[in-house]
Parts: sequence; structure tokens; C-alpha cells
Amino acid sequence: MDIDCLPFKQTGYFSDLFCDYIDDKEELRPFYNRFPSIEGFKEQIEEKLANYPEANRSILYDALQEQYKGVPISKSTREHLIQLKEPITFTVVTGHQLNLFTGPLYFLYKIISTINLTIALKKAYPRFNFVPIYWMATEDHDFEEINFFNFKNKKIQWNKEATGAVGRLGTKDLKGIYGTFAKELGGGTNADALKDLFRKAYLEHSTLAEATRYLANELFGPYGLVIVDGDNERLKRLLAPYVKRDILDKVTFKNVSETISKLKQLPESYGIQVNPREINYFYIKGPLRERIVQTKDKFQVFNTDIQFNREELSKELENHPERFSPNVITRPLYQEIILPNLCYIGGGGELAYWLELRSAFEAMDVTFPILLPRNSALVLTVKQQKKLDKMDISVADLFLSRNHFINKKIREISNINIDFSPQKDTLKEQFKGMYEIASQTDASFLGAVKAQEVKQLKGLDALENRLLKAQKRKLKDHVERMTSLQNELFPGQSLQERHLNFSELYLEYGEGLIPILMKDLDPLKIDFAILRH
Repeated sequence: MDIDCLPFKQTGYFSDLFCDYIDDKEELRPFYNRFPSIEGFKEQIEEKLANYPEANRSILYDALQEQYKGVPISKSTREHLIQLKEPITFTVVTGHQLNLFTGPLYFLYKIISTINLTIALKKAYPRFNFVPIYWMATEDHDFEEINFFNFKNKKIQWNKEATGAVGRLGTKDLKGIYGTFAKELGGGTNADALKDLFRKAYLEHSTLAEATRYLANELFGPYGLVIVDGDNERLKRLLAPYVKRDILDKVTFKNVSETISKLKQLPESYGIQVNPREINYFYIKGPLRERIVQTKDKFQVFNTDIQFNREELSKELENHPERFSPNVITRPLYQEIILPNLCYIGGGGELAYWLELRSAFEAMDVTFPILLPRNSALVLTVKQQKKLDKMDISVADLFLSRNHFINKKIREISNINIDFSPQKDTLKEQFKGMYEIASQTDASFLGAVKAQEVKQLKGLDALENRLLKAQKRKLKDHVERMTSLQNELFPGQSLQERHLNFSELYLEYGEGLIPILMKDLDPLKIDFAILRH
């Protein structure tokens, strides 16, 4: 692939907070531990080495052995599982929801960034081992966010009544979805491979967590990816002391609220991604997953009759730690407690809420990881690149809003000048003289002069817009081809990676897709990548 890069700021699709973070803006430095550079990992390794209980490694290993029981794994994954028991081994983590058939394309980019960073770290620090981790968000209950994927501008959706943790959902009723998807795929080697992958994942596994593990393992097992399911009694037992302190003393609520207050005081007026609750844990049992709330001296499971006093809550935590499920604010703490982790890789929204958490980690005496943005990319096929070349459209043009994109190109290809900027400048110069005359004769006329200037400038704007519309009609065919290509590459006027499912690219590139992306995406090159093949 040919690779170009575009600064994130120039794309128009990323927040000011995200762009300022990757620019290492000084005002944001109190909200994270170390900047994501290869050099920064030296001190991160030393800190995690001193602050991670070695006893946790055996518990982690045993839990993963249990989770991988009956799952065929690659030699690389097996080696990584064994290495996790060694004190010289560290992890790099990304997390993602259990979206149907991986959901948006950036699922792949997250995991590829994670794997490639472990490879880069091994080269820089050869005496240590580095294991890529995919943390499955099995305890989420937002079924509507994960029950579909887009394929060729169609929404393939799993319709069912669902409550509780999505990882526990049964997959029996996905046979109809398989039939719909198979029909849309049609025939051919690559289409048949996708059908086989979907069928084995969802029709041969009984829960969504098992299906997602199979799918991620099939796609990335050859690269040694290790998949962790936090919905596990052994792992929750490590979390339990922190849960108890958090619920009883409101540690996370107090610290994150204070951090949010500091973020709001910054001059840039960043939006707040997530607000903490006084209690940031759910109670999970069977199909139930409901918030824990405090009412006077009792702890109530919302929408149920289940309640505990302080002593009963402590006993429940001791006997059944698996029944306490972290929310979006406390899940990061959970993963950093159980893993010898150095870095979390996520998208802009994720990093925004991670920046709220550092003080809570410090209060709990848990090392805060380095935060690295995942790779972002636009993939162009040979056919699409030929269309761009034929219409003399740059990739940067495609990132413009629809109106700006069309107007810019119409001006460029028109045989007349549709830019009235020189006329507007001339008009402004003429009015300078009129302002001078008015100020020397009767200053009360200055307002009238100003009103006339505004009126005439608006008139020029109106003429310019009418001329543009006329040219658009005249060049209708060209405009349609331009907008069709932009729609193809930015479906729904959104980034390709946020809309497209990987299956569409797999139809084009087949089993070579992931190796191509692995080769061309550099996790430490923090720019938007343009990939041509």
C-alpha cells in the first residue's frame, strides 16, 4: 500500500480535547501519566514493575486457562499466555464492545494498533515480554449499540428483547441474521470465507461472549492476541477490595468530580465525556444488571427489592465478588488491577474519559497507564483512486463538508471566476473613503454608510451563490460523480472506519486484508492514515 498521512486537526472529525492531547498541550499534562512515545515506556515499565502484585499473575493465568478451555489457539497466543506468569511480561490493552460481527471497521484498527505496539516495544526493550490484550466488554448492557453492523449501505440487525450483560446473551436466534448476511454477500472465495466465519462464530457458540472470542481469535490469533473476559469470579476477587472501598468511601466519585472541575476551569472549554455516579458499580446476577444506589444507611439494587447494609454488602462482596460489575468509570481501574499493563489504546471518546481518571487511580494506588490513540485510516481501492485522479480530487478535499467540497471543486473546474473576493475587497476600499467623508461632515451618517456597505456585500454574496448554483446545474454530472465518490468513502458523511464493517474490505482483499493493515499502520505515528492499494 501507498501511505499518506493527514494531521487529525485537518480532518475535521476529531475533538479539540483529542487534538490537544496528541499535541502534548501543557494544560492537559496533569491529567495523564506519560505521553505515548517509545521513550516514555521506560519509566512506565519501572513504575508498573514496582506497583503490580506478582501474586496476581497466577490468578490471571488460571482465569485465562479456564476461559480458553476448548478454544483452539495459535502457538503465539499459547506462548503469550505462558509469558503472563513471568515477572518480565507486560501487556498493552484495548477494549471494545461485543458488536455483531465486529461492528465498525475501527475494531480492527484498535487491535492492530495494540499488536503492533507490543512488537515495537519488544524491539525497544528486548529483555521484557509484551502481550497484546483485547478486553471484551462482556458486562455492558447497551444491546442497541451492538446489535447491528452495516454492509453495503444496509443495516444488518439482530432484533430481540435483551436485558443484562450482553456477553451472556444466547445466540440461537442468529440463524436468520446469518441467512440475510449470506444472501447479501453472494458468491466467491472471499464471500464464502466470511460466511464460514460468521456461521462458526455465532451458530456454533452458545453465548455472545463465546462467539466474539472465537471471531477475534480467528482474525488475530496468529499474531498472539490474548482475549480477556472480565465477567469472571477469579478476576473479580482481585477487584473486590477496591469495590468495597469505592462504594463505602466514594473514592472514585470524589476524585473524578474534582478532576472534572479542573478540566472545566481550562480556557479551552472541553466537553465532559462521562460524569461519575456516587456508586459506579452494578449488581449483576443472571439476566439482571442494575445500578447500586445508596438510600440512607442501605445500598439498594435499583429497580429491585435487593438491598444491603454495610456489613451485608461486605459479606456479599466476599462471597460473590462476581456479582459486582464496574461501569464505564471503574472498568479501567479493574483492568489495570488484574493486568501488568503499560498502555491503553482507544479512540478519541475513550481517551477523553480516561483523562478524567488519573486522580482516582492515584487514590487507589494503582499505576495509571499510558494512553495511546488507536490508528485511524481511510482505505482507498485502486478503482477509487483512479476516480479521484480522473476528477483531480485530492484526499484532503474529501474531508471537507459537502457544500464546501462541491463549491471548492466547482470554482476550480469552472471556466469563469466564481470567486467575488476581489470585488468585495474593492467595495470595502471604496467605503473606506465614504467613512472618511461621513466622519468629517456628519458622524451621524456613519451608521447609514455601514448599513449600505453590509447591504452591498450581501448583494455580492447573493450573486456569487446564484452563479455557483447555475454552475452546479451546468456541471450536474460532475457534481453527482464527485458526491457519489465522497458518499462511498464517507458513508453517511462520517468516517469510513466508523461506519463500514470489515467484511466489505475483506471482499476486496480477502485473507490479505489484516496482514496489509498490520504492515502499514504504525501505532506511534499519530496521524490519520490514507492507505492506497
